[in-house]
Amino acid sequence: MSEPTSPDAPLLTLKIDVDTFRGTREGVPALVRMLAAHGAQATFLFSLGPDHTGWASRRALRPGFFKKVARTSVLEHYGIKTLMYGTLLPAPDIGIQCAPVMRAVRDAGFECGVHCWDHVVWQDNVRRRDARWTLRHMRRAAGRFFEVFGAWPGTHGAAGWQMNQHAFAELDAAGYCYASDSRAMLAADGSLLDPRAGPYRVAGRRCVELPTTLPTLDELLGRELNGRTITRENIGAHLLGLTAGAARDHVYTLHAELEGQKLAPIFEQLLCGWKEQGYRFASMAQAYQKVKHRQLPDYDLAWGEVPGRSGELLVAAPAPR
Repeated sequence: MSEPTSPDAPLLTLKIDVDTFRGTREGVPALVRMLAAHGAQATFLFSLGPDHTGWASRRALRPGFFKKVARTSVLEHYGIKTLMYGTLLPAPDIGIQCAPVMRAVRDAGFECGVHCWDHVVWQDNVRRRDARWTLRHMRRAAGRFFEVFGAWPGTHGAAGWQMNQHAFAELDAAGYCYASDSRAMLAADGSLLDPRAGPYRVAGRRCVELPTTLPTLDELLGRELNGRTITRENIGAHLLGLTAGAARDHVYTLHAELEGQKLAPIFEQLLCGWKEQGYRFASMAQAYQKVKHRQLPDYDLAWGEVPGRSGELLVAAPAPR
């Protein structure tokens, strides 16, 4: 089964968030092999500093946190050691210990970019932090990226879809042309609330935003939708139902800790299904090339909830300024 080559084929941009030490060491190589087997392009976004996943236990007081943990089997996917990093176990430095894995991704022909310096610290704090704190984290991540790859990063995808105005200003100052830090607003079943959702600019900024337009596996698994429970057996069909017959581009965010490990068979099903639907798999760079000369809308920096995920995320405002 060959990938469509028509330049008019809709793009399915694969954005891979790599959150943890284990995800980098085990999930990333598995995804590289799977993508290569399908001739699929994708962008890997790396966490480059310490893995403090154990600190995420402080989120226990957030509304919906325990419900999500129960639905998605966090222990099964992340492992007990990962959930103790930064608490009972020292936090491994991902960028130092996994640098050869990261370079192997680049050498295999995939785009690499920055996810964050410290995933938990960024996700839990950036919305309320000042410019000094924000720039320190972003520049530390970019500096480590340079140490690993010998080049400055060309793209960025924020941990937990969390940003602030200082972070967007730094994207422009550092010369990023495109990033994927935000979400399109979704209905309960994961379909787009606004079918026009797509690339835009945060008001007053140059960097193009490529928002995630599809739900993630952990947002769907275990939920009751349309009278049925979303399980590992039917989640692939559900996601493919969201993209069937729609001749539009999409951005799908997957996680090295999920699709790169125990949920790999579901991702394999999705790759085959999206090929059958006529999509061409793309990196973020390829998605940007398609839209960079278009007149894109400006949206306000806005926050909203995505079904199946606890807390607020950065979202595209529902109407242009």
